[in-house]
This record gives sequence, structure tokens and C-alpha cells, in this order.
Amino acid sequence: MTKETKPKKERVAKPPESFEDALRTLEETVQKLESGGLTLDESARLYEEGVKLARFCSERIAAAELKITKIRTAYGEQMRFMDDDEPEESEDPEIPT
Repeated sequence: MTKETKPKKERVAKPPESFEDALRTLEETVQKLESGGLTLDESARLYEEGVKLARFCSERIAAAELKITKIRTAYGEQMRFMDDDEPEESEDPEIPT
């Protein structure tokens, strides 16, 4: 009786749960690559994993920047309307407002 050999499944990295997890894993991946001593296949796999993590981090940063821009825009609009309701005060006490 012979055993059937199934193709070896590649280890699939689970998606990171947060930006911080992805960044930490990316840093570890870079350290492994920089330390050397890896096979070509292992290096290629780690490089691919690193590119995916870098893309994930980049997308998270872009999303955070967009959110901040939206908040600043909304807040700025509110402040602009508040400024329109209040009379301007002059810095020079001799000039009436």
C-alpha cells in the first residue's frame, strides 16, 4: 500500500489585526531578511510577506490621514461659522469694533 503524497500547503499568513501588529511583524520580517542565512525560497516568501505588510500599513496610514482631513475640514467649517457669529475684536484698543 502506497501513500499518496499531497502537495505541501504553503503557510498562509493570517491578516494582521491592527496597524501595530502589522508594523511589528514587518520589522521582524525585515530583521530576518537582513540577518541572512535563509534559503532562496524562504527569502522570497518573507519578502512577499513583507510587501503585503507594508501595503497593509500604507493603506491604514492613508485611511487615518483621510479621516483626520475630514475631521479637520468639518471642525474648520464649524469654527468658521462660529467666527461669523461673533464680532471681531480689534487688537488696538483705540479702534472700535
